[in-house]
Amino acid sequence: MNATAVAAAPSRDDFAAMLEESFDKHDVAEGSVVKGTVTAIEKDMAVIDVGLKTEGRVAVKEFSGQGRDAPLKVGDVVEVYLERVENALGEAVLSRDKARREESWVKLEVAFNENQKVEGVIFNQVKGGFTVDLEGATAFLPRSQVDIRPVRDVGPLMGTPQPFQILKMDRRRGNIVVSRRTVLEESRAEMRQELVQNLEEGQVIEGVVKNITDYGAFVDLGGIDGLLHVTDIAWRRVNHPTELLQIGQQVKVKIIKINHETHRISLGMKQLLDDPWQGIEAKYPAGARFTGRVTNITDYGAFVELEPGIEGLIHVSEMSWTKKNVHPGKIVATSQEVEVMVLEVDPVKRRISLGLKQTMQNPWEAFIESHPVGSEVEGEVKNKTEFGLFLGLDGDVDGMVHLSDLDWNRPGEMVIEEFKKGDMVRAQVLDVDVEKERISLGVKQLGGDPFVETSGEMRKGSVVTCEVIEVKEGGLDVKIVDTDVVAFIRRADLARDRADQRPERFSVGQKLDARITQFDKKAHKVALSIKALEIAEEKEAVATYGSSDSGASLGDILGAALKKRNEGSDED
Repeated sequence: MNATAVAAAPSRDDFAAMLEESFDKHDVAEGSVVKGTVTAIEKDMAVIDVGLKTEGRVAVKEFSGQGRDAPLKVGDVVEVYLERVENALGEAVLSRDKARREESWVKLEVAFNENQKVEGVIFNQVKGGFTVDLEGATAFLPRSQVDIRPVRDVGPLMGTPQPFQILKMDRRRGNIVVSRRTVLEESRAEMRQELVQNLEEGQVIEGVVKNITDYGAFVDLGGIDGLLHVTDIAWRRVNHPTELLQIGQQVKVKIIKINHETHRISLGMKQLLDDPWQGIEAKYPAGARFTGRVTNITDYGAFVELEPGIEGLIHVSEMSWTKKNVHPGKIVATSQEVEVMVLEVDPVKRRISLGLKQTMQNPWEAFIESHPVGSEVEGEVKNKTEFGLFLGLDGDVDGMVHLSDLDWNRPGEMVIEEFKKGDMVRAQVLDVDVEKERISLGVKQLGGDPFVETSGEMRKGSVVTCEVIEVKEGGLDVKIVDTDVVAFIRRADLARDRADQRPERFSVGQKLDARITQFDKKAHKVALSIKALEIAEEKEAVATYGSSDSGASLGDILGAALKKRNEGSDED
């Protein structure tokens, strides 16, 4: 063999280098996207030449993505993902899905970083949302991100190419989260901005009622919604917008206010009508009576409609003369026709204060007319308190019998225990205060005043005979003989001499004389003093039986006076 020929023969290493050089010329590497030509279609597989010594096979279905219909034919140039250059069968391992996914991820990352919208197709429903095909990459669309408002039927949205906003991307995990709602909100904001610029406050336009809530109605003004608050629908009270509006109804409204920052528009219907509050004071003067209809009842009163758009409030305190702690609903009913009196009109605050009780006679005035002071009444015991009895009287009013007016002699705290709720009690009218709504009654006054009847000719300075009824440390409780008058003699008034001022030297039942030092018939007060009597008798004895120059001692004078007094008693 020729030595030159032997040297020229390629070695194993040379062959490997030549093969590597061949691969480099075609710029083919595993794990990358390459271009290839469809050389044949066998059943459901496409044979693709990517420039290698071998061909690869890819399922035809991989070339028709979700939501697309792209038939494949021989000669088409396609992009595929080269997983391996050669498998056990000597074929290249190719994937159209992975190629599309890789290509899509690159585009999506650019769009995500630049905050651009991407196009996709909703093709399946999963737990919590939907899956979206973003030209090969599969993304998750949460249910809350489908639309601005909840969508019940997503069917019409599926299979249709539409824009999405990428919210989150994680290539390592292969996760993409998109939103359709964000795109709609941006589009809506742009449209609203344009529409708002063409509107101005005070403008009158037509719209369609789009939605109704408890607080008002939303009106579509041609691409932008305005709020028609329930208080701006009519001048009269509207409890719910459905009383005057319904969805789909065409209405004429006036733009009250526009917030250019939030694009919120406030609308009004009543502003298109004449204001019924103009000249309200002349129409409803204070003190005049009118008939109205109860439209609403609250804890603090009832609203009465005097005419459409004009309402007044009857405060709970102005509803009844006698029912003080009763809910207004117990006095009037909704839709009831009532007569009221205008108490006050405030055109600035648009308030009218009404009175219901003022249309009725004051029961305290009626009572004093039919039951003057001194007359006798009868009533049922409604309540017992620590200071007296309350009796229910004619005209649904109450009168009070104070403890001090229950009995002339016994303590009121003791006498009140004899009464119970429901008892019928007779009493005398002592006083009626119409302004303070008070009636004072007395039970003891029905039997006459025993003090007045038995005190007779008693007066200050009179000497009376008393009977001891109780001995106390501070003095004596005594009763004036032949009367019902009870008095108290203080310890200091028991004798002239301090040594004799001892209550214990007296006994119950003992009779004694005392001088009246104070007598107040109106206040039923009598003050007695033995000491004052002794001093008075001494002065009288000195004046009668002795003088300053007679030389008689005080003992002689008193002895003579006592002897004459005894002789007088013997003659009697």
